Amino acid sequence: MFKPIDLASLVDYLAREMGDRTRVAVDGAPPARPERVAQALVDRLQSRGGFAIHIRTKDFLRPASIRYELGREEPDSYYERWVDLAALNREVLSKPGKVLPTLWNADTDRATRAGYVEVPPEGVIVVSGDLLLGAGLDVEMTVHLQMSGLILSRRTPPELAWTLPAYARYAQEVDPGSFADVVVRMNDPDHPALVVS
Repeated sequence: MFKPIDLASLVDYLAREMGDRTRVAVDGAPPARPERVAQALVDRLQSRGGFAIHIRTKDFLRPASIRYELGREEPDSYYERWVDLAALNREVLSKPGKVLPTLWNADTDRATRAGYVEVPPEGVIVVSGDLLLGAGLDVEMTVHLQMSGLILSRRTPPELAWTLPAYARYAQEVDPGSFADVVVRMNDPDHPALVVS
């Protein structure tokens, strides 16, 4: 069952659902705009006087030599090798009191050399990206932005169509919508709908 909701109301709902949880993952394929939802949530938390930081998985990619080892357009490699999940856990989610906001610049294929950001005990860390759930990330709340396979294929740019088998594998093997704390239908990202039981 789906409950239509606008972005502002969705963000309010997520903030309420969080309670005192401080590590949140917003998962979704790029056309579902997980970065937009995560940043809106961070903005809302900050507007209420709290500390919140948005971490993007695209800033924690592995070096090109690892990402492209099996080919530049290899779906299984995209699924298994592109994001350095261990670094996300080590440098962001499991490091008390501080986070590394970025690790790797994919454009230059070099470390960003970013400095650590101090995080107060009640500070919130929101990680956004795709293929995140079921991957062992040390988070306390999961949000899955769900798209049907057909809509995802329509909204994925032609130059990224090679990634679609990775999302099909994710849906089949992980089925994130079956266990995420919050599931949001994003077939039209401008008109989201909460999935309610």
